[in-house]
Amino acid sequence: MASETGATEAASSEPQARHVIYCGVCSLPPEYCEFGGTAKKCKEWLEKNHPDLHEKLYSEEAVAATLSTLSLEAQKRAAKDSQKKEAKAAAAEAKAAETKAQAQILIKRVERNKRKYVTAVSGLEAHGMDLKKVAKEWGKKFATGSSVTKTASGGEEVVVQGDNSDEIFDWVVDVAGVPEANVDCIEDKKKKGA
Repeated sequence: MASETGATEAASSEPQARHVIYCGVCSLPPEYCEFGGTAKKCKEWLEKNHPDLHEKLYSEEAVAATLSTLSLEAQKRAAKDSQKKEAKAAAAEAKAAETKAQAQILIKRVERNKRKYVTAVSGLEAHGMDLKKVAKEWGKKFATGSSVTKTASGGEEVVVQGDNSDEIFDWVVDVAGVPEANVDCIEDKKKKGA
C-alpha cells in the first residue's frame, strides 16, 4: 500500500506536458510573433482564432504594463522599431504581390516520338504552388505519369505524359486562380538527345 502512494506522489511531482498554441501565420508561439516579419497578420489571426489569448497579449493594460517597464528612450526606440517593421512588412507584401502578378506560367507541348507528346509546365512556384503536390494531382486527374524535373536553366518544371496542355491551361486558370494573361501555351518540336 505504501509503495503505491509513493508512486502516485512521484508521478504527480513530474513535470506535465504543456499545451502550446502556435501561430497559423508564422508558426511561432503568439508571444514571439512580434519578432517575425508578419506581426500584423499574426495579430489578426490570433484575434480571430484565440480571442482570449489575444486579449491577454494585446489589450491596452498588457501593452501599457510592458511599456511601463521600459525607460523613455527605450519606449521611443520600440515605437520607432515597430514602425520600421510594419513598413518593411508592407513593402515585402506589396513586392510579393507585384512579382506574382507579373509571373508567367509556360505550358509547353513537346513532341517525344512521332505521335507521342509530353506537356511541360514551368513558372508555377512563382504563384505559390507546391510543384510535387501539383504533379501528383495532375497525375491522378489525367491518369498519366507526372513528375517534377530540373530544367537546363536550373529551375524546375512539372512534366506530364501526353498532350494535356488544354486541360492544364483550364486547371491553372480555374483552380489555381491565375489570370489568363499570365499563362502561355507553346508547342515545341522534337526533343534533342535521349
